[in-house]
Amino acid sequence: MVKLHVDDPGLIEPIERPSAELVARVREVGAATASATLAHMGIRNCHIVGPTCWTPGEAIAGPAVTLQMMPKREDLFEEGEYADVEKQLHRHVLYQVEAGDVVVVEARGDMTSGIFGDMMSTYFRGKRGAGMVIDGCVRDWAKIKELGIPMWIRGVTPNYHAQTNLMPLAVNVPVACGGVTVLPGDIIVADDDGAVCVPVKLAEQMVEKAHKDHGWEGFSKEKLFAGESLKRYYPLHKDAYPEYEAWLKAKGESPDK
Repeated sequence: MVKLHVDDPGLIEPIERPSAELVARVREVGAATASATLAHMGIRNCHIVGPTCWTPGEAIAGPAVTLQMMPKREDLFEEGEYADVEKQLHRHVLYQVEAGDVVVVEARGDMTSGIFGDMMSTYFRGKRGAGMVIDGCVRDWAKIKELGIPMWIRGVTPNYHAQTNLMPLAVNVPVACGGVTVLPGDIIVADDDGAVCVPVKLAEQMVEKAHKDHGWEGFSKEKLFAGESLKRYYPLHKDAYPEYEAWLKAKGESPDK
């Protein structure tokens, strides 16, 4: 018989977290450059499609703690909002959160169930989570917004998490969020461009390649803003590379930084 987390929350496995230094370097790369670099590495699409930034200007990165929501099946989940709270796995994913984590929810694009509300979000803020990426909705948006939690969601609803079509089934399992497979412990980087899943085993390589392939963009941007040649400066033509090196030297930096 299949063992479901909804039957026994004790089945939940803790995640293995990458180093804080690596997470910080991924955050510095940003969502767009991470996505482009991973594409050049063979990961065709790591953009979590659907959830968008509801907290403009926020930029986060952190290891994924995952929650899987599934279509409701009443023989597996028939609890009301408060009937047996410890069967409610949206609580248990928050129990797993440590400072800097990103909660990622496979909510199937559902627009009727609010995965978290004011009280759960307050607890998440108290645990110093970095942010949430939910392929669905939250409720109590005005109060959540006051908490200042970075959020990538599809929308809001007045309904609670299992009021309509969904039930929470498992925590810290692979999830499909916005068309992207996210494994627990993968690094999520999210900003105004959207949320991107960086496979944790590729994160170091991605950061190094991003700096190599895109390190010249600051220099090129200066040139383009000054009206210089698009052909020469984007992407940086090999003949312009000595100019870039001189620009870095004047800043006390090197191309390998």
